[in-house]
Amino acid sequence: MSLPFTRRRAAAALLTTALLIPLAACGNDDSGTGKDKGSGSEAASGAPKADLTVLAASSLTDVFKKAGAAYEKENPGTKVTFSFAGSQELAAQVKQGAPADALVTADTKTMDGLSGDTGEPVVIAKNRLVIATGEGNPEKVANLKDLADPKLKVVLAAPEVPVGRYSRQILDARKIDVKPVSQEPNVRAVLSKVSLGEADAGLVYKTDAATAPDKVDAVEIPDAENAIASYPAATLKTSKHGEAAAAFVAWLSTPAAQQILRGAGFQQP
Repeated sequence: MSLPFTRRRAAAALLTTALLIPLAACGNDDSGTGKDKGSGSEAASGAPKADLTVLAASSLTDVFKKAGAAYEKENPGTKVTFSFAGSQELAAQVKQGAPADALVTADTKTMDGLSGDTGEPVVIAKNRLVIATGEGNPEKVANLKDLADPKLKVVLAAPEVPVGRYSRQILDARKIDVKPVSQEPNVRAVLSKVSLGEADAGLVYKTDAATAPDKVDAVEIPDAENAIASYPAATLKTSKHGEAAAAFVAWLSTPAAQQILRGAGFQQP
């Protein structure tokens, strides 16, 4: 009688073990899944992964490279590629259907002209103009009135460029007649002319002058004589990554992004 009983006891033990193993496995799966959800890059960032193309004003070149790197670090699996140009050039690209996901211009006028092509824009930063001169300010330019000196080679951005429009706005308000030796397609081209010594002075954004401290000096313009440039950002309706594009545009207003912008000299919106 003892042999059958032993066999029955062994069989019962095996059955109990067999039943417990799947339960333990289920418990481990639940635990592992929970851990993955908590540490996964997409869950941690909250933004969909995508390769984004952002059209951005030339004056954002340096700061957006830093901002893009920071965003990619916060959102593993997302890549942000920027295309920099004058805002008027960017607007033309949008109208021509260039494949892109978001747009940031250096003025609200250009963005407003694209209302049918963009989502609701939000201003992410502001800027002001300065007079850029050669290093050491060899011509001793002190104020806007000095730019009217016919002996001075002054370069401005073209009137259809935001910084060119701002430049004429502040010069016209003071009735200062400046005859530029050239009119450039974007603010970086103006800065380049001055830094290379091809012009004595030019009107640029304060943040652009700050990118070349060893090549140009920045002569401040009083607030009462200056203009404020606003930078609106918006998604593009033709984007194939609408949700990811919206997440990036929203991120530009976060404390992390604003700290990067302020570090480059941009003002809060």
